[in-house]
Amino acid sequence: MFGFLKADPAKKLRKTYDQKSTEAMLAQRKGDIKTYSMLTAEAEELWKEIQQLKAVDK
Repeated sequence: MFGFLKADPAKKLRKTYDQKSTEAMLAQRKGDIKTYSMLTAEAEELWKEIQQLKAVDK
């Protein structure tokens, strides 16, 4: 009945994904390739979770 009040977990993950991607881009610009690699890997894992959540919703 009040499903519209529930928070969307994919939305929260997407926000975190966007933050990680931005941090990774900034690290790459600074020349910190190790941090860039770690942040990119974390962002990819978040993206997989987002895709799984969207697949379940369909």
